[in-house]
Amino acid sequence: MPFNFTRIWAFGWAAVLAVLLIGSCCKDDPQPDCTDCDLTGIPYSPTPYSVSVPTDFPQLEIPADNQMTEEGIALGRRLFYDKRLSADSTMSCASCHLPEFGFADGKAFSEGVDGMNGTRSSMSLANIGFAYNGLFWDGRAATLEEQALLPVEDPIELHEDWNRVIDKLVRSAEYPVWFREAFGIADKREITRELAVKAIAQFERTLISAGSRYDEVFIRFEDFPTEDEQLGYDLFFDFEPTVPDAECGHCHGSALLTTNNYFNNALDSVGSLNDFADLGRGKVTGNYLDNGRFRAPTLRNIALTAPYMHDGRFQTLEEVIEHYDSGGHVTENYDANMHPLGLTPKQKQALITLLHSMTDTSFVQNPAFQDPWK
Repeated sequence: MPFNFTRIWAFGWAAVLAVLLIGSCCKDDPQPDCTDCDLTGIPYSPTPYSVSVPTDFPQLEIPADNQMTEEGIALGRRLFYDKRLSADSTMSCASCHLPEFGFADGKAFSEGVDGMNGTRSSMSLANIGFAYNGLFWDGRAATLEEQALLPVEDPIELHEDWNRVIDKLVRSAEYPVWFREAFGIADKREITRELAVKAIAQFERTLISAGSRYDEVFIRFEDFPTEDEQLGYDLFFDFEPTVPDAECGHCHGSALLTTNNYFNNALDSVGSLNDFADLGRGKVTGNYLDNGRFRAPTLRNIALTAPYMHDGRFQTLEEVIEHYDSGGHVTENYDANMHPLGLTPKQKQALITLLHSMTDTSFVQNPAFQDPWK
């Protein structure tokens, strides 16, 4: 048979066209695949949830596109504690934010699924819904929804891929129902990372701590302070002219016991602001004067969240008080309130007593905040 170049050429292009059409068809198919994808037979009637905010707290700002419901909070709680969000199903968000540690983890550096340690200490989530000036120690996430996206794919944290997480959720027996009840999705394949982090954020906005002895004595005036508690309070806020100012209230003021601002609290001696081992806020803003600054954490439940500082360098509250009493290390941008305090042993102990009064047992033991998978 004679060689027919035209015929071969036409056949070749037909084959290429077929491959392109098949590829295009597959590309448009919904992913991930599932069976019984339709969820419209499941009732969708979410129950609005109104957060009870203490009168002395700021207003809780709820995003317009993530209004809180009982179903959304329940879904977020399950996701927060679900180890399927990690690559090897051994860790969850709660692995670094445990109730018994004030929703921190009691470690200087948290260990991820691959056995690698992070570079900063886990922060408490108490009253995290009121952190309106950035999240993480360096403020790199603006909202709880944005923050919740990051640990899942962080290689030294949960080290998973969100697409695989969504595949796990779609193929589970329970999650499509829960997403339907929370967000009204009509199809299992409408589960997205955006909806998942919205649910987690809803749960985290319920983590309100305001039931400590400190609240009973100094906020609601339901009891009288002990001598040490009163002295510690006067030192902390400089309300008594005859008592020295321990300079605590500048960074840990308000009912939240944090201003949510960023400070260089004179931890390190450096030749220049570029010499900090961790640039902190400066790495986010690019501002040289932000180098070495970190977000002031809340002091609520502080006795439960040791070790202290962004790198967990202090094991005890006593060590923390000694640092501030010393005045720390002078640098170009260190906080102006850092200076030698000259506190007496009695005054130091009074501050420790006040800090212990900020422990909220009702918060860390609240059944609504515990692991629903147990």
